Amino acid sequence: MKKLKIFAMAAVAGLSVMSCSETDYMTFDTANNGVYFTKDTLTYSFSVTPIEVKTYTYNVPFRIMGPTSSQQRTVKYSIDESLTTAKAGVQYNIGEAIVMPDSINGYIPVEILRDGLEGTYATGYTRYTLVLRLQENENFKPTLDSESQCRTLTFDNAIEQPEWYNAHGDKVWSVTTLGVWHPYKFIKMVEYFHAIADILPETYKKMVEAYGENLEHIPYGDPYVYGTIFKKYIYQPMYDFFNDPANHDMIVAAYPDFPFDFPKP
Repeated sequence: MKKLKIFAMAAVAGLSVMSCSETDYMTFDTANNGVYFTKDTLTYSFSVTPIEVKTYTYNVPFRIMGPTSSQQRTVKYSIDESLTTAKAGVQYNIGEAIVMPDSINGYIPVEILRDGLEGTYATGYTRYTLVLRLQENENFKPTLDSESQCRTLTFDNAIEQPEWYNAHGDKVWSVTTLGVWHPYKFIKMVEYFHAIADILPETYKKMVEAYGENLEHIPYGDPYVYGTIFKKYIYQPMYDFFNDPANHDMIVAAYPDFPFDFPKP
């Protein structure tokens, strides 16, 4: 019986060692210098970003197998032109794929160029795709399944009406408070909302918890709990900005169809 017990324990231990080695293979098997993409969904929209911001660098993440190195190393990739709709130098610029020293993580930097993104809220926004495929070089070889070797980054300049709903489940936007819907109004609304963080930091944190970081979810479209704060720190500055003659030409240049109808708070 003792021998039987010892044999059983040894078998379990052997299975444990095998299991550990299979788990660790992904990053620590020194015989396999592999590389694969990690994040599945890659999307970006300038959305409520201030119109003064013209570029954004999206780092497409990947991970390596095998040992780390004290030297920076490169990973080879290609662009699948047959599936890519964005044009280099127009909608994006792309850099070298690198793995930092002593790290198993790396990224491909994609600079998205806002001025090259077509579309308006009236005509619809063009959504662009950039399809990347990992390739073999002297440092790494693409591994795992084929899906882990290819990723699609989608991006646009869309600014959609926020997800504010009434009791019937219909989207709402208070014309009485904000005038007719326009994306630039929402951009400025979010901008002034973020500015409250420097004025009333604790209240701002509570408002973010209630409405989202970019005011994505205001119940019924009415922030009545913080109505006084919205009126003083958001609506009044918006009214002043849109009615300042010094801002008129800049607004029209960016949004020729902007309705200068923001109500006085």
